[in-house]
Amino acid sequence: MTASKPLSALDPAPVRLTALTHGGGCGCKIAPKVLREALAGVSGGFPHPDLLVGSATADDAAVFRLNDRQALVATTDFFMPIVDDPRDFGRIAATNAISDVYAMGATPVLALAILGMPINTLPLEIVRRIMDGGAEVCRAAGVALAGGHSIDSPEPIYGLAVMGIVAPEHLKRNDTARAGDVLVLGKPLGVGVLSAALKKGILGAASYGEMLAVTTQLNGVGQRLGEIAGVHAMTDVTGFGLLGHLLEIARGSGLAASIRFADVPVLPAALDLLPQGVGPGAIERNWASYGEEVVLNPNLPDWAWRLLCDPQTSGGLLAACAPEAAATVLRCFRAAGFAQAATIGYLEAGEPRARVD
Repeated sequence: MTASKPLSALDPAPVRLTALTHGGGCGCKIAPKVLREALAGVSGGFPHPDLLVGSATADDAAVFRLNDRQALVATTDFFMPIVDDPRDFGRIAATNAISDVYAMGATPVLALAILGMPINTLPLEIVRRIMDGGAEVCRAAGVALAGGHSIDSPEPIYGLAVMGIVAPEHLKRNDTARAGDVLVLGKPLGVGVLSAALKKGILGAASYGEMLAVTTQLNGVGQRLGEIAGVHAMTDVTGFGLLGHLLEIARGSGLAASIRFADVPVLPAALDLLPQGVGPGAIERNWASYGEEVVLNPNLPDWAWRLLCDPQTSGGLLAACAPEAAATVLRCFRAAGFAQAATIGYLEAGEPRARVD
């Protein structure tokens, strides 16, 4: 962990947003197992021949075919503060929401804000700064922010409903990977660990800057990856951690996954904090949901599973691609500014499980 002073000592905020919530960022998501049980047997509505992607595979967004050349991609994502700075919170939440459209290989075009604020607790100037941060990201992504909906809520909530457009042949799902595919991850892990350290007041300013850079980096490279025929499946890594979202690909595609732990990119401060037991409670919830589907090499560090279950807010794209396309995929990531993008494993025929060596 950086030797600099804790962020709270360097830049005290008039109101600590993270102190107003019971959780933050994508760590607020309902545990995967609980969510599956809650949705079991719930009707997905009447079947429609133009609904290309619905809720069946827990994909990143719904997709509806408009015509032979265009499909509409629709998603929504919102959460409670992961940071105390209101503008940073707005930027992170907007970046995270737009990422679901990129993960489908699509171009985001329109967004509506989702806002819930404790009006009697938060000064209106802070609420404005949250919304300004979200609008800033929408402008950078070329997304029209066209209104939204707000409520008075006991905990601050912000996010977006986002719509995009994709050519049906460029659509990337999370259940179409193939045996032999290589796994490429675009961003480093550790965001949940660093956010927990921030809430405890032990995260240095330099490490906060690294976390902010990762969580506000738009996954726009997904549009380019959508055009590559060798990219067979794609998702983004968020609240269920790398293992959770990888298992969604494995289950949906009917394949076994293997990860090389040493190749997984990690935020440097997380490597110092994990052995100390720092991390959000969602790590344990995630492991309880899918740990039985994971085989860990006994020689790994005893905290390895915690990193792989760490909920990522605005995490990286995870692409499953043909081996001959892997170099092109990595070049696309690097050209888009994802310096830590890495090939981390592969998929093969077998029972849908994950092995980590």
